[in-house]
Amino acid sequence: MDINKYAVFVDVADTLNFTKSGEKLGYTQSGISRVLKTLENEMGFPLFTRSKQGVVLTKNAEILLPKIRQLLALNDNIEETIDAINGIESGHITIACFASISRLWLPSIIYSFKTRYPKIEIELLEGGTDDIVRWVSDSTADFGLLSHHKTHQLKWVHLYDDPLVAVLPQDYDLQGRTSFPVSEFARHPFIISAEGVDYDVHYTLSQEHVTPDIRYSSKDDSVIISMVANHLGLSLLADLIVDGKRDGITTLPIEPAYRRDLGIVLSPDAEPSPAAAKLIAEIRKYAEGLISPVTEAAAKSDAHAS
Repeated sequence: MDINKYAVFVDVADTLNFTKSGEKLGYTQSGISRVLKTLENEMGFPLFTRSKQGVVLTKNAEILLPKIRQLLALNDNIEETIDAINGIESGHITIACFASISRLWLPSIIYSFKTRYPKIEIELLEGGTDDIVRWVSDSTADFGLLSHHKTHQLKWVHLYDDPLVAVLPQDYDLQGRTSFPVSEFARHPFIISAEGVDYDVHYTLSQEHVTPDIRYSSKDDSVIISMVANHLGLSLLADLIVDGKRDGITTLPIEPAYRRDLGIVLSPDAEPSPAAAKLIAEIRKYAEGLISPVTEAAAKSDAHAS
């Protein structure tokens, strides 16, 4: 079995462009074509077809793709394990995560990790819940960092409680309030995170039987915050998302309180590679040192009660 041919197939499946894959993998366009033709002859059916839009996977190729991703991930795991046995710290890790986690947690974590393991390469994929679950399930990513909703088919490791907050224009009349009733969202224009990107907001509104007047929906948290700052509506986001992005807005805890449960997702069918296991341990250590507003509020409540 020539694992390199499978690597070419997966890369072309991702780029849908022979030239781009060739540049990345060190092949000419004709070289990529020859590798895929050889693979197609071995399998007995075509893997790609050409259309006016470009290269398209065949139905058979779509069936094979997740299996071959898993094969490549297992091969990488084996090679990393051999290196670890021989005392060589190397490997490649792909992390799929929410943009808020990528922005606020990972730079510090990766810097610390790379100072100790400079030969381990790290790749980031940013996306919403549906994207991350798919990437981990088909082995595109070694693990994911996201909230717990819609992840039940994967292995889960809790990291952090991230409260949801009302996002309001900076000049919004708070009327002296220190919290914002979720029910009040029904009385204002509302800007919502696109479903499939973030399920926590949709879950909260559903649980409270609130049907807001949705004016806009966006996959980009920064767009939502900018729209609120420009008086296009109110919104509901996680505290971590708005951290460091408070120009033109103000935030309040919501009543009743809801949070998103942030953690790590892993494939239930495979152990993480040695390199990925090291990075997961680093992330867990980092999260243990964080004090979420939920934990802090509980601590203050306990102190007041005593």
